[in-house]
Amino acid sequence: MIMIIICFLAPWLAMFLRGKVIQGILCILLHLTIIGWIPATIWALAVTRREAA
Repeated sequence: MIMIIICFLAPWLAMFLRGKVIQGILCILLHLTIIGWIPATIWALAVTRREAA
């Protein structure tokens, strides 16, 4: 549950916490734009859900 909240607030942090540094950097770049925030959040949720299963 905490990871889902982190995905919405800081998608790049969720990537870093999962050990995906390069994806986290790309997620920061996406998150810096208003348009890219939504895809970054979806991407972080997908990675979090995939690794939780």
